[in-house]
Amino acid sequence: MTTEPPPGSGDQPPEDDRFRKRPPQGEGAGSPYDAPYGGGQPPPPPYGEGGGPYGGGPLGGGPYQGDPLAGMPPLADSGKRTLARIIDMILVGIVVWLVTWGFDVHEYSVDSDRIEVGKSLGQSTVAAVLYVAYDTFLISRSGQTLGKKWLGMRVANLDNGSTPSVQTSLVRALVLWLPFAYCCACVWTIIAGGWSYFDKPYKQGLHDKAAKTVVVTAA
Repeated sequence: MTTEPPPGSGDQPPEDDRFRKRPPQGEGAGSPYDAPYGGGQPPPPPYGEGGGPYGGGPLGGGPYQGDPLAGMPPLADSGKRTLARIIDMILVGIVVWLVTWGFDVHEYSVDSDRIEVGKSLGQSTVAAVLYVAYDTFLISRSGQTLGKKWLGMRVANLDNGSTPSVQTSLVRALVLWLPFAYCCACVWTIIAGGWSYFDKPYKQGLHDKAAKTVVVTAA
């Protein structure tokens, strides 16, 4: 006659009793119901804290999450920006002169100490329209005017590095060119463009600040 207890009646559960068997201790194991992700491991961070389903970038909380310039090319040199702007001013200025000359709309004419203000206003309007159209069309298309393209730089949205939309490009162009055309061409150009020499950390001109753009080197 044997003295062994019948299966399942002692302190230790039988090896094949999966309902009463205790999990091994000290191995970090656990039931899927003991912790949300098993093994006592913390859940992954939400998408806005270091990653997301799209990887890096603004949608996934990647390189643009903390620093808008992360992942972008370096900011363009302010001196090269000034040179590119001068090139653009000369190119469009030639067109403005040809158009106003063809329609006999000069900046002003002096006749017996009389200045024809109407013609001056007409040339300013032509200049404003052409400069704004030039900047808006090219920047919204590729981020580059001819001057910027030749000197290897482009305009980009500050928040994600993409090419500005037509609306953003128009705001940028209006802030830059309307005061230039109608009141204080030299002074406003120096102030708006020269602001990038001192602005930190994004080297923005006043027109960049209005449109939330930056100028970076072209890849």
